[in-house]
Amino acid sequence: MDFKDCEPALMEPLSEERLPHTASAAVKIVVVGGFGVGKTTLVGSVSEIRPLTTEETMTQAGVGVDDRAWVERKTATTVAMDFGRISISDELILYLFGTPGQQRFWFLWNGLFEGALGAVVLVDTRRLEVSFDVMGRLEERGVPFVVAVNAFPGAPVYALQELRTALDLPKAVPLLSCDARRRDSSRDVLMTLMHYLHSLVVTETS
Repeated sequence: MDFKDCEPALMEPLSEERLPHTASAAVKIVVVGGFGVGKTTLVGSVSEIRPLTTEETMTQAGVGVDDRAWVERKTATTVAMDFGRISISDELILYLFGTPGQQRFWFLWNGLFEGALGAVVLVDTRRLEVSFDVMGRLEERGVPFVVAVNAFPGAPVYALQELRTALDLPKAVPLLSCDARRRDSSRDVLMTLMHYLHSLVVTETS
C-alpha cells in the first residue's frame, strides 16, 4: 500500500497522547542503572503514552560480554533508549529517557544526558557494585539524581541507611524503595526527584 493512501486519522496521535493545551514547561529526566535493573519497566509503568522502546532479542553475541548474573532469564534488552511521558501537573510535563544497561552501550549515555534536569538511578541490591559507575557518570556531568532501590523477588533486603552507607551516598541525596512494576510507586520516585530538584534551586537562590 502506498504511503499516500494511508488514512490521515491513522497518522495522528491518539487523543490521550496529545499534550494538554495547558502545558507550559517540559523537563527531560533520564532513568539510569545497570543491566536488568528495571529501567524499561519503570518508564513503561508510569508513562501516560505508549512508551517507545528499542528492545531487541538477546543473542549469542552478548555471551561473555554482558554480565548476566541474576538476570539469566532476561531475553530482551534495550539497545538505544526507552521514551515515555508523564504530566506532573496541567502545566509541567516530564519526558523520560531510559538508558541501555550493558556497558558496551554506555557510549550512548552522553547524548541522553544532554539537557537532562535530573536522573533516577535504579538499583538492584543483588548487584550494588554496578551502581558506582552509574552514579559516577552522573556526578561527572553534574546531573542531580535520586536513588531508587527496585524490588526483586528473592533479592536481599537492607535498611535504607545500610544501603546509603554501602553506596557511599551523601545524606542530601534522596534514597527510597520502589517497585518499578507499579505506576504509583514509579510516580512517587519521580515526585521525589522533582522535590529534590526544587530544593536544590531554593538552596542556590537563598
